[in-house]
Amino acid sequence: MVRGAPCGATWDAAAGVVGMSPDEAVVRIGLEVQFFCTADPSAWDPICGKSAVHIAGRLHSGALDRAVDVLFKTPNHREGKTRAEGELKR
Repeated sequence: MVRGAPCGATWDAAAGVVGMSPDEAVVRIGLEVQFFCTADPSAWDPICGKSAVHIAGRLHSGALDRAVDVLFKTPNHREGKTRAEGELKR
């Protein structure tokens, strides 16, 4: 890991996914970040309709997904997006 959230949630969350399969870790990192995130979960963004905690979880999941794709060179980017970015549009 090169950078992370200013609150430190990234490092705590990363420790929680060590030893998991890549697919499990991509999903779990988002949840772990939400547990450790210090942002106010009741502060909803009026534009996207999500809290900063949820946005942080999606960003971390997307970043790990891209890193796994690069590491294993899997063809997940056929549509130009990661799994997590595709879920953001739902």
